[in-house]
Amino acid sequence: MLFTQEHNEIRRTVRQFVEQEINPNVAQWEADGRFPMRDIFRKMGALGLLGIHKPEKYGGLGLDYSYNLVAAEELGTAWAGGIPLAIGVQTDMCTPAIARFGSDELKREFLAPSITGEAIGCIGVSETGAGSDVAGLKTTARKDGDDYIINGHKMWITNSPQADFICLLANTSDDKPHKNKTLIVVPMNSPGITLSKHLDKLGMRSSETAQVFFDDVRVPQRYRVGAEGTGFMLQMLQFQEERLWGAANTIKALENCVNETINYCRERKTFGQPLIDNQVVHFRLAELQTEIECLRALTYQACELYVAGKDVTNLASMAKLKAGRLGREVTDSCLQYWGGMGFMWDNQVSRAFRDVRLVSIGGGADEIMLGIICKLMGTLPGKKKSPVAAAPAVANAELASQEALK
Repeated sequence: MLFTQEHNEIRRTVRQFVEQEINPNVAQWEADGRFPMRDIFRKMGALGLLGIHKPEKYGGLGLDYSYNLVAAEELGTAWAGGIPLAIGVQTDMCTPAIARFGSDELKREFLAPSITGEAIGCIGVSETGAGSDVAGLKTTARKDGDDYIINGHKMWITNSPQADFICLLANTSDDKPHKNKTLIVVPMNSPGITLSKHLDKLGMRSSETAQVFFDDVRVPQRYRVGAEGTGFMLQMLQFQEERLWGAANTIKALENCVNETINYCRERKTFGQPLIDNQVVHFRLAELQTEIECLRALTYQACELYVAGKDVTNLASMAKLKAGRLGREVTDSCLQYWGGMGFMWDNQVSRAFRDVRLVSIGGGADEIMLGIICKLMGTLPGKKKSPVAAAPAVANAELASQEALK
């Protein structure tokens, strides 16, 4: 990618923000299991960092997605994944569909304040029985006059304890699973919404995550995003930005692990010499850095095509798959060279080892990415009535939905 001065300024601004506002507080926020989201979001909003590729009419910078990708990559320099995750939910998971398909009213009421950081959003797709299998969700929204009445639950909802709205995917008819879903923006202060206590997660400890319950929650039908019954398709498109963001955000986080490990291995001596002088160590770190550069090239290529209006389903799926798997490889290898220090909870590489595990699960598991890639390679078997056909079925549905909107 050919970065402009404006790209570089955004990169510099984000890096400076991370160094001054996030990293000095990470240890405390990780221990607390939360961070001052409203304060951080308002500060980011004032810098224009929450609406980089959102329309200027609603307070965004109106730039193309490559500028947002630069910000996502630089947020990876944060010493804990939970804070960038919460930011990514706001910018690339719960608002893309609103920005692209929402009415002017929705954009003014929910998108504009999310860009300034005055409103916090979350995305309501996953359920306990429907994670990667989006088609299997059970939450319903039935019509009642000019309103929807929503019943059901959503699981693993990041930002929900502090959110002002949720971009909710719910069944609005008894049609086929890929034609009966609708995206609806639901204010989180609506009567009938309750939350579980904070979920106790393996990683991403500083982000707040809870289960959200809906009991006869009434919202106006005008809060619908796009046409009724197109929710599955809109969510699949929304996933593309989420997957690109996740891949970009992983790059600098993994580089940080390698660099911190190099520094430690220079200081740590074993058998009379620095650990870094062992060929098995410096060769392995060279291999890992090479793989990180491959991930960067793949992610940049996908971004370039996305900005050019091309279909990036294949490359975005590949980038997310690679980010999740490489994340595990890099953090595991680096942690090994820290020895006993790497097994300590507060160690930076140990934290990355826990945080990065989510990349292969959230936003579509590795197996879903593989199914999509195989489908586009022409190697995916036909649909079968067997549990093992679940990933292919979801892959087919994602691709069919995106094709329908072209």
